[in-house]
Amino acid sequence: MSAEQVSSLCEQLVKAVTVIMDPASTQRYRLEALKFCEEFKEKCPICVPCGLKLAEKTQTAIVRHFGLQILEHVVKFRWNNMPRLEKVYLKNNVMGLISSGTQSILEEESHIKDVLSRIVVEMIKREWPQHWPDMLKELDTLSKQGETQTELVMFILLRLAEDVVTFQTLPTQRRRDIQQTLTQNMEKIFSFLLTTLQQNVNKYRRMKTDLAQEPKAQANCRVGVAALNTLAGYIDWVALSHITADNCKLLEMLCLLLNEPELQIGAAECLLIAVSRKGKLEDRKPLMVLFGDVAMHYILSAAQTADGEGLVEKHYVFLKRLCQVLCALGSQLCALLGSDSDVETPANFGKYLDSFLAFTTHPSQFLRSSTQITWGALFRHEVLSRDHLLLAMIPKYLRASMTNLVKVGFPSKTDSPSCEYSRFDFDSDEDFNAFFNSFRAQQGEVMRMACRLDPRTGFQMAGEWLKYQLTAPVDTGPMNSKTGEGLCSIFSPSFVQWDAMTFFSESVISQMFRTLDKDEIPVNDGIDLLQLVLNFETKDPLILSCVLTNVSALFPFVTYRPEYLPQVLSKLFASVTFEVIEESKFVMSVQAPRTRAVKNVRRHACSSIIKMCRDYPHLVLPNFEMLYNHVKQLLSNELLLTQMEKCALMEALVLISNQFKDYERQKAFLEELMAPVAGLWLSPEMQRVLSDPEAFISYVGADNKIADPVLEDPSGLNRSRISFCVYTILGVVKRARWPAATEEAKAGGFLVGYMPSGSPIYRNPCTEQVLKLLDNLLALIRTHNNLYMPEMVARLGETFAKALDMLEVEKNAILGLPQPLLELYDSPVYKTVLERMQGFFCTLYDNCFHILGNAGPSMQQDFYTVEGLATQLLSSAFINLNNIPDYRLRPMLRVFVKPLVLSCPSEYYETLVCPMLGPLFTYLHVRLSQKWQVINQRSMLCEDDAADDNPESQEMLEEQLVRLLTREVMDLITVCCVSKKGVEHNTTAAVDGDDDEAMATEVTPPASAELTELGKCLMKQEDVCTALLITAYTSLSWKDTLSCQRTTTQLCWPLLKQVLPGNLLPDAVSWFFTSVLKGLQTHGQHDGCMAALVHLAFQIYEALRPRYAELKAVMEQIPDIQRDSLEQFDSKLLNPTLQKVADKRRKDHFKRLITGCIGKPLGEQFRKEVHIRNLPSLFKKVKPSLETDVLENEDGEGLTALFEP
Repeated sequence: MSAEQVSSLCEQLVKAVTVIMDPASTQRYRLEALKFCEEFKEKCPICVPCGLKLAEKTQTAIVRHFGLQILEHVVKFRWNNMPRLEKVYLKNNVMGLISSGTQSILEEESHIKDVLSRIVVEMIKREWPQHWPDMLKELDTLSKQGETQTELVMFILLRLAEDVVTFQTLPTQRRRDIQQTLTQNMEKIFSFLLTTLQQNVNKYRRMKTDLAQEPKAQANCRVGVAALNTLAGYIDWVALSHITADNCKLLEMLCLLLNEPELQIGAAECLLIAVSRKGKLEDRKPLMVLFGDVAMHYILSAAQTADGEGLVEKHYVFLKRLCQVLCALGSQLCALLGSDSDVETPANFGKYLDSFLAFTTHPSQFLRSSTQITWGALFRHEVLSRDHLLLAMIPKYLRASMTNLVKVGFPSKTDSPSCEYSRFDFDSDEDFNAFFNSFRAQQGEVMRMACRLDPRTGFQMAGEWLKYQLTAPVDTGPMNSKTGEGLCSIFSPSFVQWDAMTFFSESVISQMFRTLDKDEIPVNDGIDLLQLVLNFETKDPLILSCVLTNVSALFPFVTYRPEYLPQVLSKLFASVTFEVIEESKFVMSVQAPRTRAVKNVRRHACSSIIKMCRDYPHLVLPNFEMLYNHVKQLLSNELLLTQMEKCALMEALVLISNQFKDYERQKAFLEELMAPVAGLWLSPEMQRVLSDPEAFISYVGADNKIADPVLEDPSGLNRSRISFCVYTILGVVKRARWPAATEEAKAGGFLVGYMPSGSPIYRNPCTEQVLKLLDNLLALIRTHNNLYMPEMVARLGETFAKALDMLEVEKNAILGLPQPLLELYDSPVYKTVLERMQGFFCTLYDNCFHILGNAGPSMQQDFYTVEGLATQLLSSAFINLNNIPDYRLRPMLRVFVKPLVLSCPSEYYETLVCPMLGPLFTYLHVRLSQKWQVINQRSMLCEDDAADDNPESQEMLEEQLVRLLTREVMDLITVCCVSKKGVEHNTTAAVDGDDDEAMATEVTPPASAELTELGKCLMKQEDVCTALLITAYTSLSWKDTLSCQRTTTQLCWPLLKQVLPGNLLPDAVSWFFTSVLKGLQTHGQHDGCMAALVHLAFQIYEALRPRYAELKAVMEQIPDIQRDSLEQFDSKLLNPTLQKVADKRRKDHFKRLITGCIGKPLGEQFRKEVHIRNLPSLFKKVKPSLETDVLENEDGEGLTALFEP
């Protein structure tokens, strides 16, 4: 084709490219131009000459880039059909472009360099080494021409390593050929990279001070940076011997470069990759050279210089890399130093620890947190943890932790040097807060490890700090709390110090009690501290909360001095009724409601009392009467405590009553405790209210219209009475128990007999009281479920139309929206009466089901044998489910059905569990199928008209809820049906050793996933069996990856295996198999799901294909299936005489067959396929694989080198 044609086409292309890139072009012109360019690339026979013409140096950068893109397109998509001479022509011209077709290194655009190196790599991937044996020599020759060419050669080598080793974007055989050839030539490649680096760095150092030589110096520097980047792409995977060759010359050079500002980040990156290498310990030993004097000196001086420059982003990034290098060094040391190894603790270990501590005390919170894991590893290490240098470091580490636990450094503030660094690392205060909370938890763990080695030091420091805080004046800072004048907010200097000190003392004191022997505990010091804390008075709720935590932390000392218990109890009880405004105890006039901080103090005091009674019941038992009187006094005033607080105190009493170890005494006590509840709950009025939805709505005040929704709430007291009853029943059912020791239970009258299996049967002292209240509880649940009927929703008053909706907090949690920071503690909790009503319904619903969920484990056979229990539950908990929203159904399944089923003895499966679960599973399947159908239709037709009444956020919420409900349902089915033996181990790959192509995500379901007794019982009933199988297999194509993966690995096969012995209908078998393939279509893009589904499909096909020819018919419908390959697979499967191929080989073959139905990620669905052909084998003669086209190598006459240099 003539030069004129090429020129005129190129002119048109230049115009088109200009239109595409011109911001002023109209959309239509741009699309037309784009279409013209794309069609040219796809169809034009003279792409190569046009591309080369457009890539000439005289064109603008945009046009040159387009010309090179054309050449890249040709190599990627037309190479296999190009004549040999055209390939040679293209290759020579591209090498010519590198040699002389680009601007100089400092002027050339980086995107031009990038695309040029990509073209060369694409040719290498198709032809090297078989048809282009001299490629490396050619690159070497090019690099001798100058810096411009050397940089491009670096780019080519880096891109090649990334494509072949890191991303593995080419067929297996080609990848192996190239990787093995790279490995064989690695010594040359490495010495080439090192020499290039060294020469350019030397030239750069010589010339950088001479202004006249500035451009030359910059060019050398550029090459140095490129060489470091390329090294980083190889250091990760080459044999360690190359990295440590020549007395670790590479590592030495990298250490030297740490002090070269322009090259230090690249050098640190390489060093980090080298030091982080895994592999045989023997091969890693030379890395210890980095603990030597020279290396340590360079690393530390670089850190000091970078830190001394102040906060500049470049230096800060470098510091982070260096910190990572030191962490990785510590990990290598921990791995190499063992009781059986000949590696010794390095002489510079002390210097290393000092420098590491410098990072732990750096103002940047991010750097501080980066060091924690390594500190933990050092403190845990069998040899190093006994090293005197490390032991001497513990007080310094703890001292640093005292500073690091103080929560400062919010990016929006300026009250600490850390703030400036946080602005680089965090987008918002919420972001920082989330980071800091996990950093603090991590520090707690490491501090506990340090205190295991030196418990007394930690305790001493905690004591000093605690004493200091108790005497320090309160500094509320510039921001006053909304709780009241002169009180702390969560950002106040005093509070952040108290908060940090409390966390510190809690961590170290608990560890001291675990580490020291009883007689070594410093009891007197501990009691002194406890007395100081108990005598400390504060009216600040945030500080008081910290004080209570310190009381709990120091409480174990009371076990040595029980006489201090009454003082502790008094302190806690005083906090239960804590108020900021004193008068409120006497005047219940309208006042600001309690702030979150005040509520937290009260709740904190209650939970401290419960914790004390749970963990130290023997200690509290002698003071039971005092405790009981305290509680009675508080309960006598109905308005003094919230319902939750009242019930918490009653729970504490129940916990102590468990220590009576006397059935009759405890029963009498519980009867007395619950008398007020029973009186209220069983009264005729309450009976009427609980069993009639209309009366209930009216009683709780949800049918009113209220003028002032904040202050007016006439029915608040009624609601609190219902809450009180339900909370109390729950507390008693949860906490009342028989003694753990059989002998004690027998002596106390708790043992009533033995099961046939010989296990003891106990009775719970609360049974009689609770069962008396059960009918009304079930009535309340029935009523609550019926509130969701449309006619009942219509009866809600204007103010309360949304009373049954979700709480905003729940919505935010489901959508994963963060809570704003300050609001957590500070604003008074002004809830509107609607919010209070929503909270009431939500908590009531949950608690009723918590009672039923706890009833089984608590009352055992006494509960399971309640007459007609199954019928009663079906007519209360499971009534009107159609109208009950997903966010209410989820907790019901989780807190009621699941624990009830799990704790139920097998004797009651037939009478209780099966009659209940059968209809439930059938219903849940129908419900979920409909929900997913709506979601799938929604995603197919994005309707614009429905936007107003169902905004996107609402759709997201609904969809997320369906996902969560699906997980809940599948989890319930799995728990009921499958025993989980060995499931923990199924994440690791089971891989045959003969093939290094093993998928990292290979999933082999646990061999021992068997059906439970309950599962077998359920599967005997035909309707339940059908519902379970259909739910499990339909769920595979619902768009929830997590649910799909769990169901595939744990549930599908055990269920199907159970029905295999029977006579399955051919249609059913085809449906099961098709469902799995549909699942692959939906989830194939996710490796974990794909591996599990392929395994399941393979299991089904292998097990059922011999009996059902229909499965082959399903296979034949898979897009692009290779029929002959399928025949081959089938004949092997059906011929039992043939020797079985290894399981993995059969599975790989099967996976290749069904590739057509494995879904791809959206980004790859419309991507044009790149086909890279295999070249004649380099090494051993490989048996032709089943799918290789025999004609693939049409010119198979032992091709001599295709590319002559």
